[in-house]
Amino acid sequence: MKVKKYTANSLPEAMKLVRADLGSGAVILNTREVQAGGFLGFFTKKNIEIFAGLDQDIDYHPKKPVVINNEPVQSSVKDEELTQEIRQLKQMVHNMTIQNKDSEPIPEFAEEWRSFLQLQELEPGISEDLIIQLTNKYRSFEPNEAQEYDWNKWMTDWLSARMKKSDFGGFHYETKFLNLIGPTGVGKTTTIAKIGAKAVLKDGKKVAFITTDTYRIAAIEQLKTYAEILNIPCEVAYTADDFKRAKEKFNDYDLVLVDSAGRNFLNRFYIEELQRIVHFDKDMKNYLVLSLTSKYKDMETIYSQFKSLPVHKVIFTKKDETTTFGAVLNLSINHGVPIGYITNGQNVPDDMFEADAEELVQMLLKEKLKHD
Repeated sequence: MKVKKYTANSLPEAMKLVRADLGSGAVILNTREVQAGGFLGFFTKKNIEIFAGLDQDIDYHPKKPVVINNEPVQSSVKDEELTQEIRQLKQMVHNMTIQNKDSEPIPEFAEEWRSFLQLQELEPGISEDLIIQLTNKYRSFEPNEAQEYDWNKWMTDWLSARMKKSDFGGFHYETKFLNLIGPTGVGKTTTIAKIGAKAVLKDGKKVAFITTDTYRIAAIEQLKTYAEILNIPCEVAYTADDFKRAKEKFNDYDLVLVDSAGRNFLNRFYIEELQRIVHFDKDMKNYLVLSLTSKYKDMETIYSQFKSLPVHKVIFTKKDETTTFGAVLNLSINHGVPIGYITNGQNVPDDMFEADAEELVQMLLKEKLKHD
């Protein structure tokens, strides 16, 4: 990441400089108030100094509007960007207030944590607030006491408390139809097989599959193979009428799992196409499936696009394919995203567990323990 410094008379002016130079993909690393000008200590004025960077692996074009398949960017995405900018401004003001009250440098202990949280891609607003609280806690101890303190538990409690807006936990047969939606390649079909296998083999439920993923023959065959193994029916719905008939056919089943087509859902058109086939009735729960290997901003955008359905829970897949988990905490803390399951492998039905706040925080913290 290439880091640059921006100086202006006020915080809004400094943010304008950052956005004009780096675009909406800028990451604010630090903000502080500095003295400028003057003569022999007199007539100085206060300026705002921002250190910001840009991920060089991503090609940002701040002066060009982002267009997907020639369709205008949705207002919901713009709202997310505005919310993010406001959140960053509030955090900067908070940080500067703390710095003015206490000018002592952050201890090396806290700097190590800051570096780790940046690597985990925890959003700067969250991580900087955490580091301030961590530093204050650290300074309240004598040196020997600080070394013996259980910082892992303190960190778990602090982050978990900020995830309280999210609803955690899996599916408990509160409704008959469970529809899995999400982008292509995130593992929806395998996840459906895991939920279905648990329902049949462990809970003794009468289960059926419906697939609307008619774009990929392999996906249909994969789901039919799982259905044969579990000895349950599987229907393919090519049209809205097909889907309606399949729902009526399985009306007396305990659980009907729907495998929706994976498309580029950054484009609102494909969500509308999905709505034309699948009947999103009150008797259906929608679980959005996202891969933990995805970038936070992409997850945030896709979740925002699907919120109108609505999304009842999110399933995060491919835990075994990444070592970076900040995005999950960002979505929970910033948006109160409801989280149902985490999957961590291909084994059906074993490699899946119900999510809770402490477990998600531990996923992140365990990565630090590996390197300590």
